[in-house]
Amino acid sequence: MRGWWNTMEELRFDDRVAIVTGAGRGLGRAHAMLLAERGAKVVVNDFGSSKEGEGSDTGPANDVVEAIRAAGGTAVADTNSVGTEDGCHSLVESALSAFGRVDIVVNNAGISRWASFPEADATNLETTLDVHVHGTWHTTRAAWPHMERQGYGRVITTTSTGLLGLADNLAYATAKGAIIGFTRSLAFSGAPKGIVVNCVAPNAVTRPSESATKPNIVTASTMDSARRQAMQTELVSAMVAYLAHESCVTTGEILVAGAGRFARWFLGFTPGWLDPGEGLPTIEGVAAHWPEILDEEGYYVPANTSEWGARFMSHLGF
Repeated sequence: MRGWWNTMEELRFDDRVAIVTGAGRGLGRAHAMLLAERGAKVVVNDFGSSKEGEGSDTGPANDVVEAIRAAGGTAVADTNSVGTEDGCHSLVESALSAFGRVDIVVNNAGISRWASFPEADATNLETTLDVHVHGTWHTTRAAWPHMERQGYGRVITTTSTGLLGLADNLAYATAKGAIIGFTRSLAFSGAPKGIVVNCVAPNAVTRPSESATKPNIVTASTMDSARRQAMQTELVSAMVAYLAHESCVTTGEILVAGAGRFARWFLGFTPGWLDPGEGLPTIEGVAAHWPEILDEEGYYVPANTSEWGARFMSHLGF
């Protein structure tokens, strides 16, 4: 059955310039190919490292550029590492040099080094943060002034439902949690400047998800063919492309996409328990009202910190 959306005008990106990090393979490749198919000029960034962030290879980025051009699209390759601030700034300069502007930044690059405490050491953490958090921060920061001058921009960050809790996934989950904070705060800053910032949590088989070596983790290699088919990276890209489009004015949200399903992931608060205020709250009072504190009935979803503060302290009358 054809849905009403089949009658919509095709959403295109003609004259828009998009940077996609980690675009040489997997999710990033799918995002870049779709954006280019719809008319965007795409900077295909990929350092070409291993799934654990080691080594480099110029092949993946150039292969995607060739595929885009063969399909009639426009793209250039960039092989800077987003794991360094200089690399991120050079990436944005590549976009400006090739196309003169930056309209869209898709922060997709990622690695995964599976380990838990105490195995997860400083190198494990810092290497993961360099690509996921620092790469997102510095690439977006380098593009931001150009978006401000245009009065227009679309920034997509990438988190993961892995932060909800997964064995041996500590550094990755930590990084992906930081991405949500970055997205929410930057969306607040970007709104009056015409810059929309949203976050996507893909449900797909990716290279980081295939890097698990622990026997207690279900990996892409252990999935049956039907599950692997349902978790193709291409099934995520429609969400990313919509968030990158000028018609999308939603900002500061986390969207989950994959396996044919698209959903909102929100941060909610319970009404909780209000202490009667007869002296200082006691430990025993908290313990006695623990079920009420955890009760999800009547939860609310604040748009920002100020709105949360007003709701949380509404009983004070100011």
